[in-house]
Amino acid sequence: MTTLHVIAHSPFGDERLASCLRLLGPQDALLLCGDATYALKAGSEPFAALQAANLGERLFALAEDLQARALDNPLAKAVDYAAFVELSLRHDKVNSWL
Repeated sequence: MTTLHVIAHSPFGDERLASCLRLLGPQDALLLCGDATYALKAGSEPFAALQAANLGERLFALAEDLQARALDNPLAKAVDYAAFVELSLRHDKVNSWL
């Protein structure tokens, strides 16, 4: 069973991202939105954790949130809301890390 994990909180305020990365299955995907996109700031500890997780094609970020925070990073694939819906449908479950 595949899961799309969705994180919206800053990776600098708690351990949601670290916990999520520990629980990700080999077919699971991760979508960063809102302040969670700050994890894509090059040189940061969360960025290093994402690199080490080696998610490749399974790491996504909402394009408008990247743009709002002036983040331009090739580590995650930028997606719009239509693609977010498609990702949700492609996976068996969606887990929002509240």
